[in-house]
Amino acid sequence: MELFSYAQDKIEPRKGDLLISEPFLADPNFARTVILLCEHNEDGSFGFVLNKPATLKLNELIEDVENRNDIVYIGGPVQQNTLQFIHRHESLIEGGVEIKDGVFWGGNFEQMLAMIDGNLIPPEEIKFFVGYSGWAAGQLKGELELNSWIISRDVSIDQIFNTNVETLWKEVLRTMGGKYKIIANFPVDPRLN
Repeated sequence: MELFSYAQDKIEPRKGDLLISEPFLADPNFARTVILLCEHNEDGSFGFVLNKPATLKLNELIEDVENRNDIVYIGGPVQQNTLQFIHRHESLIEGGVEIKDGVFWGGNFEQMLAMIDGNLIPPEEIKFFVGYSGWAAGQLKGELELNSWIISRDVSIDQIFNTNVETLWKEVLRTMGGKYKIIANFPVDPRLN
């Protein structure tokens, strides 16, 4: 008999959802992470970890950006030699792919550089990632069946762009209410409770 379950009813993930790692996920790449799912289809899935800052700032990664020291996040363990971005400015950056209402992934890189260099896009409206989190066809479904992830559809723009990396995991779970509010208070190591 299971005393406490954080398993969800069968929810099929979709673009724009948040994936919240289960409290005791052992993979150090994803422990206590919140991932914005940018694509999910029969070919696979990908997204970005919202609450794992890298040690380098934007102006340390891109020579042409001198006056912006935006936080760069570790989007995941895949292709960490790439720089990805999400933003709220479809009209200023052509070619972005809409993830959810008002949130776009990528677009014209040169336009983006010009917009941030001219401070036309404030740091709280664009977010940068090295690498991404990716799943092959069926892989995310398997992880969901193992209850490795909790899905949240109640995603606010503030949770995506104004991330407090220390508290985001707990905040998202608390927002979900019910048993998830309890999960938010689980200790990192239950032996220390």
